[in-house]
Amino acid sequence: MARFPMKCNSCGGPLEISEVTCPACDLTIRGTVSLPRLARLTPEDCQFIELFVLAGGSLKEVGKHLNLSYPTVRNRLDKVIANLQQLDADKRTERARIIESLERGELSTKEALDQLNKL
Repeated sequence: MARFPMKCNSCGGPLEISEVTCPACDLTIRGTVSLPRLARLTPEDCQFIELFVLAGGSLKEVGKHLNLSYPTVRNRLDKVIANLQQLDADKRTERARIIESLERGELSTKEALDQLNKL
């Protein structure tokens, strides 16, 4: 499965979607949008979530499909949950960094608001 890159190859910063186009009528919508949390997971995590959903949320069925024990599949799900929670923590950390930069005078109010709105 082809995946959208999550980080810039040049600087390592997070990538955002800035344009979508309808191939049928050539309508183009521009603006900056952050990727949703599920799209920011690793390919392995996404594949696991996809399998989990297709198995009707049954860890037992996922285990059968992957030929893994229930505890192993449960641990894998726990890791995916932790990764999703980390994405939230990263966002909170970035928010705090922006506010600290504003307080130190490194960013103007407008710059800080722009950055916060992009989160």
